[in-house]
Amino acid sequence: MLKVSNLSVNYGSTRVVENLDLALADDEVLMLVGPTGCGKTTILQALAGLIPISGGEIQLGAWQSTPGRRVPPEKRNVGMVFQDFALFPHLTVEQNVCFRLTDTSLADHWLKLLGLDDFRHAKPGRLSGGQKQRVALARTLAHEPAFILLDEPLSNLDAALKDSLRWEIRYALKAAGVPAIWVTHDQEEALSVGDRVGILNRGRLEQLDTPEMCFAEPASRFVARFLGEASFLPGRLEGDQVSTALGPAPGIPVDGANGDVDLLLRPDDLSLTPLEAGNGAIDWVRYEGCSRLYAVDIDGGAKLKVRVSHEVRAEPGERVHMAITTTHPLAAFPREG
Repeated sequence: MLKVSNLSVNYGSTRVVENLDLALADDEVLMLVGPTGCGKTTILQALAGLIPISGGEIQLGAWQSTPGRRVPPEKRNVGMVFQDFALFPHLTVEQNVCFRLTDTSLADHWLKLLGLDDFRHAKPGRLSGGQKQRVALARTLAHEPAFILLDEPLSNLDAALKDSLRWEIRYALKAAGVPAIWVTHDQEEALSVGDRVGILNRGRLEQLDTPEMCFAEPASRFVARFLGEASFLPGRLEGDQVSTALGPAPGIPVDGANGDVDLLLRPDDLSLTPLEAGNGAIDWVRYEGCSRLYAVDIDGGAKLKVRVSHEVRAEPGERVHMAITTTHPLAAFPREG
């Protein structure tokens, strides 16, 4: 089990990672997300031993790294997968995967499992982006690392390829039974692929939980806004019900919320019906193909986002009726201001 305790990293006098605590199960995939500059890549570099840590400790099996007892990268048995693939252009796929291996049986296994058997003798220049990333992953897994760090491995690929390759990578990691920390800017990727998700903000871990809990019960407004579109509707929480301008809704308190609250609403928690005698007016609309995303100014001041079928059409300024349709408890935050 990889265990990180109270980890801090400084760049000069600036602290970029502060008091990070986490532990990974033997085959767990942890996704790390957060805005640019929040410390995601710094954490990977610290875990790999590429930069010194300023506080805390990193432990895996027989080794333990602290500020006073640094374990070099080559002693950590860590595998890394980068966004730029980092392949040797003059070597074939097979030579890249087998680089510095004496026993190539595992290389053969991963080449076949990742669909690369037909490309053994090809040079990286002949491969697509997705094939290159599979080669990089096969090379990492063939060396039997104790844990794997993935730094935005899909960021250089097109959207359609990302969707399929993310699952291939997850399947391979699970098949290897090796813990992995995967850094991404893609919230959808994080929520769909990870066993758990960690949301970073200015070097601190705001929440570490299952994707479902992070999305449905965010620990802070920052997490709520970062993981998908978020709107807040004023209401009053009494027991497990919140009364709002759109009617009652089931609620669950966050951070001790009670009485006057702001109810977190996702676009799929609402319905929209064009109606002259409605309770709001369209501010803007975005066509998304199979759906449309509307921003609606509710009578009383709140602005809510709602996603509906592309067949529902309304123009800016048009009156509509909004309703809360979800039946699961919604996160209720203490009222701001």
